[in-house]
Amino acid sequence: MTLDRLLAEIQARAERELAAAQAQFDAERTRLNREREERVAAIRADSQARAEADAHRERAQRVAGARMQARKLGYEAQERAMAASLDNVRALLLGFTESDEYPEVLRRMYAVATDEFGKDVRLSGRAEDAALLKGIAGRGFDPTPQPILGGVIAETPDGQRRLRLSFDELLRLREDRVRALLA
Repeated sequence: MTLDRLLAEIQARAERELAAAQAQFDAERTRLNREREERVAAIRADSQARAEADAHRERAQRVAGARMQARKLGYEAQERAMAASLDNVRALLLGFTESDEYPEVLRRMYAVATDEFGKDVRLSGRAEDAALLKGIAGRGFDPTPQPILGGVIAETPDGQRRLRLSFDELLRLREDRVRALLA
């Protein structure tokens, strides 16, 4: 073997190894690019899925908030209407104090108070009803005016027990039933 041939064979072998190394490098580069693109695609898909989930959650929260606000406004409107109706009931009760049946109602309230506390009951009411209550209770009438719509407030002589038969108190005690009737 000659030196030229040996050099040619070494050079050919080096070119083959270089070509093989280049092919291996190209294959490795192709594999790495493909893996990188797959990872980038997976990251993009994951990010998009998270963004859509966040957007869906945000929309759901906004819809729930809007529904809650609508319910709140509905309840507030209902409560305003109920308050207006209760004000109308109070006005009707105040108007009832001007009717012919009102003195009889006061007499029945006095009878309930005497049944509860005995004949020595002290009776008070509105300033407008003073003459009528004095006629009903006699000496048991307390002239101190009470800030009520109508009715009476009965008290034992020692002041230990009190029975409120005022329209205000009776309405307050039965407000739930009145609300149910007005609803």
